[in-house]
Amino acid sequence: MATLQHPESFVRWFRQVAPYLHAFRGRTFVVAFGGEMFAERARFASFIHDISILAALGIRLVLIHGARPQIEAELKARGIRSRYVQGLRVTDERALQAVKEAAGVLRVEIEALLSQGLPNSPMAGAQIRVASGNYITAQPIGVRKGTDFQFTGAVRKVDAQGIARRLDAGEVVLVPPLGYSPTGEVFNLAWEDVAEGVAVALRADKLLTYTDRLPADRKGEVLAELTAQEAESLLSRKPDLTQATKRAIEHTVRSVKAGVARGHIVTRRATGSLLLELFTHTGVGTMITAATVEKLRPARIEDVQGMLALIEPLEAEGTLVKRSRELLEAEIGNFLVVEHDGIIVGCAALYPFKEEKSAEFACLAVAEGDRDAGYGEDLLKACEERARSLRIRRVFALTTHAAHWFLEQGFRAADVTALPSKRQALYNWRRGSKVFLKRL
Repeated sequence: MATLQHPESFVRWFRQVAPYLHAFRGRTFVVAFGGEMFAERARFASFIHDISILAALGIRLVLIHGARPQIEAELKARGIRSRYVQGLRVTDERALQAVKEAAGVLRVEIEALLSQGLPNSPMAGAQIRVASGNYITAQPIGVRKGTDFQFTGAVRKVDAQGIARRLDAGEVVLVPPLGYSPTGEVFNLAWEDVAEGVAVALRADKLLTYTDRLPADRKGEVLAELTAQEAESLLSRKPDLTQATKRAIEHTVRSVKAGVARGHIVTRRATGSLLLELFTHTGVGTMITAATVEKLRPARIEDVQGMLALIEPLEAEGTLVKRSRELLEAEIGNFLVVEHDGIIVGCAALYPFKEEKSAEFACLAVAEGDRDAGYGEDLLKACEERARSLRIRRVFALTTHAAHWFLEQGFRAADVTALPSKRQALYNWRRGSKVFLKRL
């Protein structure tokens, strides 16, 4: 039997993933991608493996696919020239036949990949059932600036109930870039429009859109998080973005404004980007929300598990004094937490000694990957504001490892005798913590 090289690292990683597993089970994710992604067969096969993992975790999945490269290839094979006006394909009757052929073949190919079950592969035992159908009612775009777009259409209505029934049955729903009219006509749709319409109609928890390039700042670093307003501002500045990325941002912004909880833009050029975006705190793409995803608030009983996950590693290395779950629950009213996208990433406590107009700032813990994000400073400021509201004049802290940090925050070193008498009585001389004091 093979031996796991780093079992501790694996266990630590698996435990870090656990909150996401709990949070995502039963949620509805719409995953949208263009035909360009399918053309890169090796990466697409890996993507399908990741989809099977999400399905196995109990996530309700709707897949939206495009077919632009495949349509272009089909048109070329038929000797038909592509015609675009105002960035939109003009779909006449001959072009529509090519659209239907390309979309139909792509649908079958995706269903085949989702049906894999080879041993010793990520698809082993997957048994994914795929549902597709006439979920999209479409209407023609019509005539714009003198051009009749014929069978190029727009989403009119989404059969959200029909999709939901299939999801309730444990199936993955696959929606092609085609729509149907009450008169029996077929329309060629932009897959981005379909993704937006489906995500909004289902009030999806997440819309994940694949594109060729992620938005970045002037240093070339990926913009990890944007509010809808920030994303619109980014587009208005006309940065160096591809048309595909601009479309992804525009549709994602409209989706989150219409009620979709989170929009994620991920690159199709990196293997495993879907899992990395969903199951790591920092992600690898760009998340767009209607408002900021960070929240500093008073702690609640249901936060204790997340707080323990932060505190226990620091207890193990001797940075923090050990606290049991029972003690945390009893003292929960003293704690503040920083919540990022539903995950507790920081906590701290303020223990008042009102008789001596003092308070202890204690149990500061921030997730390892977020210690440069300023959460510690934010928690301290919030605790200081709470202290002022209680008419407390000074805040003190005891530490064995963070002396420099407290000095940087305006504390000064003090003697044990500066502590309130009740706190002096509890001072652990064997631990030898340094005392720091700050007047408010």
